[in-house]
Amino acid sequence: MPDREELINDCVHCGFCLPTCPTYVLWGEEMDSPRGRIQLMLQETQGDELTPSMAGHFDACLGCMACVTACPSGVRYDELITETRTMVEDVRPPAGRALRAAVFALFPYRRRLALAKAPLRGYRMIGTPFRDRLPATVRTLLDLAPTSTRAAKLPAVVSPVGPRRARVGMLTGCVQHAFFPGVNAATARVLAAEGCEVIIPPDQGCCGALSRHSGRAAEADRFAEGIERSFADVDALIVNAAGCGSALKETSFAGKVRDLSEFLIELGPVAPRHPVPVTAAYHDACHLAHAQGIRAEPRSLLRAIPDLDLREIPDPEICCGSAGIWNILNPEPAAQLGDRKARDVISTGATMLITANPGCLMQISAAVRRAGSTIRLAHTAEVLDASIRGVRP
Repeated sequence: MPDREELINDCVHCGFCLPTCPTYVLWGEEMDSPRGRIQLMLQETQGDELTPSMAGHFDACLGCMACVTACPSGVRYDELITETRTMVEDVRPPAGRALRAAVFALFPYRRRLALAKAPLRGYRMIGTPFRDRLPATVRTLLDLAPTSTRAAKLPAVVSPVGPRRARVGMLTGCVQHAFFPGVNAATARVLAAEGCEVIIPPDQGCCGALSRHSGRAAEADRFAEGIERSFADVDALIVNAAGCGSALKETSFAGKVRDLSEFLIELGPVAPRHPVPVTAAYHDACHLAHAQGIRAEPRSLLRAIPDLDLREIPDPEICCGSAGIWNILNPEPAAQLGDRKARDVISTGATMLITANPGCLMQISAAVRRAGSTIRLAHTAEVLDASIRGVRP
């Protein structure tokens, strides 16, 4: 495997990454572009001391990996930025370290997230007059949290409809489990309808995605080891959250991991599709399109639904600003990216936006509300489930 300096030297500074980089698009600052950050990495390998300023440029990266897709030289920026993030923790300002510690004490833990839902709803109900006095991070959490999250308790095993074609595990996730339980329920129904026995361990934990993408490698490995134990005896581990799937495909059991759309295309459909008469736009979640290279599969599944008019969004390679916890740590630029994405979505004339990541759903939903639009948002699994059952999504 190439060492760090070899990976750095693969960059020829051509600039193809610049128009796809969200922070460069926002600020036009070379050090907040992929090639600029690679130059800072080179300086560090040549003996320059890491500074808080350098850490700020690395932390400003969303990790969307659009630059990896755009790069004609095949630079592995994804590997470089992940490794670099493991090196900058000690040079971050104390306030930044404290905020990150608080975030990582909450988000990877499903029970803590569940407990946090009630205060968030309460603040939203009574805190509106005082919103501007709240810290930016709290305001962002209030804006992002879905207003209604009906619990959907899933059985440990869901039997297939008809002959069993596969025995699969289903990751229920942390944010997905807490805030989008209906997506998990829809995913289980779709898999069962396509002939899968679905194993859903009730005690499964975090997959480690947020930790892995933030440079907390040891923590991420511990979480991933727990997931491997929970799903030791399945043909495939099905993931319906792009960031989780991307992280799990970096583990020792990556060969088992499949995004829902990827798996359904490989398996082939047997369940009938009923019409879903809606004009919909599809948003590429960054960690599905750029990190996993999955673009055609969800579009193919959606276009197979009768009466569904699927439209493309302008500038699809630009991140919506969610990027795991980036929108919590960087609320103002994240809102700018979200507003840009909302304008692009609205320009399609669609009445529904479909995507495959809970972070994207929350981020774009908040931006669409700020724009005064009434576009509905849905996960790919929910639309497929509606078509199979013959109901409205």
